[in-house]
Amino acid sequence: MAGGRRSSVAASLQLPSVSALLLLSIFSSNWGHAVAKFDPANMTALQEHVSFFDRNKDGIITPTETFEGFVAIGCEIAFSTAAASAIHTALAIKTTPAGAPLPYINIYVENIHKAIHGGDTGVYDAKGRFVPEEFEGIFKKYAKIKRDALTYAEMEFMLADNLDPLDPTSVAPQVEWGLIYTLAKDWLGFLHKDSIRGIYDGSVFTKLEQKRKPFKSDM
Repeated sequence: MAGGRRSSVAASLQLPSVSALLLLSIFSSNWGHAVAKFDPANMTALQEHVSFFDRNKDGIITPTETFEGFVAIGCEIAFSTAAASAIHTALAIKTTPAGAPLPYINIYVENIHKAIHGGDTGVYDAKGRFVPEEFEGIFKKYAKIKRDALTYAEMEFMLADNLDPLDPTSVAPQVEWGLIYTLAKDWLGFLHKDSIRGIYDGSVFTKLEQKRKPFKSDM
């Protein structure tokens, strides 16, 4: 196989801490929030990326919605709980508009560009728009075995290349890419270009959810 190991960072989230479970329990309460202001018909790629987790499409992602999104694409309950807690802890305060009531626990789609983290591949610009040249550059630089796919090792090399040791948020892409690799790689261990493109616009999440629906209906 070209690669079958799971991301060590992603694996570390399989069992949530007690605090993560408590946070998600608190987050599930009916807190107030500001009104979202964004245009669903003209979203940037980054807004589309996170919009999958906006389950009711109101422009505001609650921790419960993030949890539901992870479960929908095939993640375990424990991972989904821990991931929702960690993501909202990191991103909510950065995306919450001025004047919003406390606590800052929701993620606002309109402001997601303000939460662009370190370690990014450069495929998003400062406004969260998709940059085709940077996307193609991933394959020119890192895809050595197949021109339109990455092995696990190639993906890890790319992530290590973009890691900023002075920025603790730069480890975030390792978790996300590790998760997508685990769920979307083919049987030979290749993560294909269309799946990688889908990471940036969120379409890979929709495909993973649709793929699971026949299994859910048989349960």
